[in-house]
Amino acid sequence: MKILVTGGAGFIGSCFVRYILNKYPTYKVINLDCLTYAGNIENLDDIKNNPNYKFVKANICDKDIVNDIVKDVDCIVNFAAESHVDRSISSPEIFIDTNVKGTLNLLQAALNNKIGRYLQVSTDEVYGSLGKVGLFTESSPISPNSPYSASKASADMLVRAYFETYKLPTLITRCSNNYGPYQYPEKLIPFFISKLLKGEKVPVYGDGLNVRDWLYVYDHCSAIDTVLHNGIVGNVYNVGGRNEKTNIEITKLILNEMNLGEDRIEYVQDRLGHDRRYAIDNTKIQTELGWEPSVTFEEGIKLTINWYLNNQDWIKSIEAKKAVCL
Repeated sequence: MKILVTGGAGFIGSCFVRYILNKYPTYKVINLDCLTYAGNIENLDDIKNNPNYKFVKANICDKDIVNDIVKDVDCIVNFAAESHVDRSISSPEIFIDTNVKGTLNLLQAALNNKIGRYLQVSTDEVYGSLGKVGLFTESSPISPNSPYSASKASADMLVRAYFETYKLPTLITRCSNNYGPYQYPEKLIPFFISKLLKGEKVPVYGDGLNVRDWLYVYDHCSAIDTVLHNGIVGNVYNVGGRNEKTNIEITKLILNEMNLGEDRIEYVQDRLGHDRRYAIDNTKIQTELGWEPSVTFEEGIKLTINWYLNNQDWIKSIEAKKAVCL
């Protein structure tokens, strides 16, 4: 099988490329990424010489390049996306271009070339915000509250439309907050670690009681693999870790692992449109496809924090590139 992975130099995408090549020695992977600030081809240095791996620097918004590449693959897994909520609030246009128009290009290329399967990697943020109880299911209404989640919801609706209208064999996964190695240091865990390493305080939005469900990145990769191979086309599958934690809990875990005190916490004004709670019901993927997470939160969070502490040169390299981009 030959898989086109878009956004494969990013956090989750690079882990997925590595996961697939390690699990399926006969599979071929084409990694298409335009290497924006969050894309780092060095994330895949360990497999760059694998004969079954090919990297193409390109943007999913480029119709001609996308269509040309898709002619030569069996399926598409789309990770390519602008994904940071704060950036979507200040600069929403690029989120529409990449997340909506780029997805449309991929879907049309998949249709033109009769692709066997198209899998859209989405997010639980499309569902909006939960109260203190309850879980998002696949039938929960779509109710995005930020430009980022609105762009992802729009892409999901396009994927659904291509299945319903053209019978394109599409699948959608919606995951909770991922954590693990190689995550760009604008997201909570690597961002806080990088600031603490520099002797700075960490900014916690509002009261710090916003709740997220946390999923170890390689568990997410195994779920996507399961859905790609065994999912029923036209379906949505929620992927969660059943690990609800408040932002302040995560912050204190990081401080504890780094032997630092809570005096390093700085509470700041809450983010605009900050959803209070997300929590995923992953019953469907567990009962229908037999998937479940294999890494406990206690194991995963220690692995993650220690990875960043042991790879400070990686953080410095990313921050240096960020400075050049700015």
